[in-house]
Amino acid sequence: MNFTLSQVPERSQKPRTKGLTMVMDKGLSVRETEDMLSIASPYIDIVKLGWATSFVSPNLNEKLAVYKNANIPVYFGGTLFEAFVVRNQFDDYRKLLDKYQLTHAEVSDGSIEMPQDVKCEYINKLSQQVTVLSEVGSKDENKIIPPYKWIQLIKSELQAGAWKVIGEARESGNVGLFRASGEVRQGLVEEILTEIAFEDMIWEAPQKSQQVWFVKLLGANVNLGNIAPSELIPLETIRLGLRGDTFNHFLNTKTKQKWKIDSK
Repeated sequence: MNFTLSQVPERSQKPRTKGLTMVMDKGLSVRETEDMLSIASPYIDIVKLGWATSFVSPNLNEKLAVYKNANIPVYFGGTLFEAFVVRNQFDDYRKLLDKYQLTHAEVSDGSIEMPQDVKCEYINKLSQQVTVLSEVGSKDENKIIPPYKWIQLIKSELQAGAWKVIGEARESGNVGLFRASGEVRQGLVEEILTEIAFEDMIWEAPQKSQQVWFVKLLGANVNLGNIAPSELIPLETIRLGLRGDTFNHFLNTKTKQKWKIDSK
């Protein structure tokens, strides 16, 4: 940090197991990747090459090398995994991970209907090869999964070998964890947290209001995903209570009383 301030929450240090920021790379060029890392590398824990953008992105090897040199793990989006599975090319997908020397992979079923035992089998197989992130929640805004089912799915995927489970929201933040308006399904999140440790989840939260909500609920070291490159620095200020939305959240009682700040 450039300055010294009191009453700022302590952030976990890299390599982090909580307080993760997962960045959504939707097709950055090599130069854009270098520019992003030049300013935000300390705040990036893992990068997702969104859905199947890696299939069509030129200079993929060069971009992966930039991330590797910065010690930032990268993984292909879950939609690419589903695209291989639905075409009966799972073995080809595993070879792809080796070819590009990836250390992480995502297993999801947001675009296809996959029995849970089959999904967990994929998680288990891939976990013997790489670190697996799984994703729960549908990309279909009309498919509402009840809270008890979310909990059941998350537990089974962690038991199958997932390192973290991602709560689906898409890059737009209007499905899965959120209503079409972008509003958090608060009851769903709070019920999940009654049985799932917060550090086991990565909450996709591309919108500022969603990031603020999770930081206020779970603190500076909540795991957040699908963060746009341009939002990395702004998100870190939200985590630290240095943006208007969370400015009062981490101040101590004495300061709030002195400045007549509502303690809610």
